[in-house]
Amino acid sequence: MKRIILASTLSISASAAVAGNLDEPVVEPAPAAPAPVVTAAPDTDWTGFYGGLQYGQGEADLSQGGASASEDFDALGIHGGYNHDFGRYVVGGELMYDDISGDNGGDGDMTSLRARAGMDLGRFMPYVTAGVSHLSLASGGADISENAFTYGVGAEYLVSERFSVGLEYTKSDFSDIPAGELDTDKVQLRASYRF
Repeated sequence: MKRIILASTLSISASAAVAGNLDEPVVEPAPAAPAPVVTAAPDTDWTGFYGGLQYGQGEADLSQGGASASEDFDALGIHGGYNHDFGRYVVGGELMYDDISGDNGGDGDMTSLRARAGMDLGRFMPYVTAGVSHLSLASGGADISENAFTYGVGAEYLVSERFSVGLEYTKSDFSDIPAGELDTDKVQLRASYRF
């Protein structure tokens, strides 16, 4: 009997101890795994001065009084300019000089001053260009020295932060030369260093 009373007393004491703490146990949340670090690609900035070399080939078409003639030529030269990157769009200006050698013996040079407007697509920038060109050419006993409207399209790719390569097509319309009208089409590969 003493054992029953003792067991009952212990049982009641244990129940009272448990009943005295009715607060729910605090469960600590498991630590969350750290979010992966995403590194964004650095924004490309086309702003700054640049200079470089270009080589290309073209065709000059001369028309006078219903007659026409054409001559292929090589063009090798230098260029320099400045771009300003506005975020999505790039605007700039460029001065370019080409030494021209025709397949039929024509020899001369062309200097162009043009504006450029492009789209910043990271390391790739397509653009349009327009401006004026001056042509000094000696061909077939005739000397030509005229100005023309020049326009074209191109694309440039940044190989590194300082070096870019590109491809460009330009057309120049020399409509007031004494011998008639002269149009040139030119495709050039370009390499530029950015300062």
